[in-house]
Amino acid sequence: MEQGNDTEISEFILLGLSEEPEVHSLIFGLFLSMYLITRFGNLLIILAVGSASHLHTPMYFFLANLSFVDICFTSTTIPKMLWNIQVQGKTITYAGCISQIFFFNVFGFLENLLLTVMAYDHFLAICHPLHYTVIMNPRLCGLLVMVSWLISVLNSLLQSLMLLQLSFCTGMEIPHFFCEINQVVGHACSDTFLNDMVMYFGIVILGCPPVAGVLYSYFKIVSSICRISSAIGKYKAFSTCASHLSVVSLFYSTVLGVYLGSAATQSSHSGAIASVMYTVVTPMLNPFIYSLRNRDIYRTLKRIVGVLVLYVPITLGLKKCP
Repeated sequence: MEQGNDTEISEFILLGLSEEPEVHSLIFGLFLSMYLITRFGNLLIILAVGSASHLHTPMYFFLANLSFVDICFTSTTIPKMLWNIQVQGKTITYAGCISQIFFFNVFGFLENLLLTVMAYDHFLAICHPLHYTVIMNPRLCGLLVMVSWLISVLNSLLQSLMLLQLSFCTGMEIPHFFCEINQVVGHACSDTFLNDMVMYFGIVILGCPPVAGVLYSYFKIVSSICRISSAIGKYKAFSTCASHLSVVSLFYSTVLGVYLGSAATQSSHSGAIASVMYTVVTPMLNPFIYSLRNRDIYRTLKRIVGVLVLYVPITLGLKKCP
């Protein structure tokens, strides 16, 4: 891309979470552990939903998609961060930065939409149980996921194409451990008015309705639960959406905490540290929340882990035989 000063930028510098070399090994070990736990936990969720026939329901179909998105979401940022620490470098190519922004926005916004779809699914299951199986048929479930993907990809594609129109100065330093779009746009040398408008438009038009949908769904759910006379009925109804409510609360509280906190402190570095919560910690905790608070998932995972524990020693024993 031609720049205003006739220079072409080829790479950005990611300053990371800390510039102290003695802390890098600790960060590497911590993030590698969290990344492996995230991948393994979410893969187990996908395997459980796919292998157990009694989990072939809309709720678990959406859960499996959410687990896949969590794996992809963390894979857009953590591997590059770990690689930079391992090779003691801080650079990321221009193409790599744009690609990271694209996929980060796709999977980040897709998680938001899937949480909204799951809230709608719980709303129908609790507030309209007699019509639930008719409304939430496989065709509608697939359509909801497909539309979520389409909206997320188109939104991210627009953001990335707008980003390609900007000019950047050489040696640009990003005070983050990945290419965050606000940080990149904020360091551009050219006018960013259109980019800012597109970002704000995306937040207002595409971000606020899902949040409003989640709030409305749970308002109706709570109202329906309160009208249930028996305590057992209330408990069963609440247990149906308890895991999803925990994930929704964790996701939105961390996202809002990061952006409101960074706006209040005006510190990019503190915002980078805080963003670890929703980019790494939340996807890692989601499998634990669903497996520990959901008996069906817990029992299926227990059976799968038991099979794996038996399979590995048997396989190793067969390999030792001549």
